[in-house]
Amino acid sequence: MTTKKRVVRFIVQLIAIGVLIGLDQLIKRAVELRLKGAGTKVLIKGVLGLRYAENTGAAFSLFNSSTAALSVVTAVAMLAGIVALFVIKKKALIYEITVPLIIAGGAGNLIDRLTRGYVIDYIMTLFVNFPIFNFADCLITCSCIAIMIWLIYEIVRDSKPKPAGDAPAEAAPAAGPDGAPAENDRDGEAHA
Repeated sequence: MTTKKRVVRFIVQLIAIGVLIGLDQLIKRAVELRLKGAGTKVLIKGVLGLRYAENTGAAFSLFNSSTAALSVVTAVAMLAGIVALFVIKKKALIYEITVPLIIAGGAGNLIDRLTRGYVIDYIMTLFVNFPIFNFADCLITCSCIAIMIWLIYEIVRDSKPKPAGDAPAEAAPAAGPDGAPAENDRDGEAHA
């Protein structure tokens, strides 16, 4: 891929990240205005609801009250992701798609931590007891699951035996100083 194409792709990815961050913040603001103090709003009976919650931890309320440490880890991970998007020339398509989603999700929650001291969560599963989460958490989690599935696929694909025509050629025997094949002694060492 040419440098120009890489730069254009990177700019498109940055725009997508910005749009997703904006959408995350817009949803959280709407949730704050409409659901704070309103209890649970059922969207699909027995399946899905909305409820305002303030989360001082990470995704799914893990690591509660670790806002400063989570902010630093998130910022470093986002920076690494942005650098990887631009610097690494050859990336699988799965990374081209999922890394911007992970960055956007991390940034959306980081903005909350830095401006509010907590992350606004609002999506609630009603069919199972599961922590309340948000759109940014979904971006991160779904992207990580997609990467894991792709990696498992790659491992399985690479572990299948290759047809005989695809096998690498055997290495030629070592040559002696005069260009003739070296003789092997009993210990397998090549000698001229």
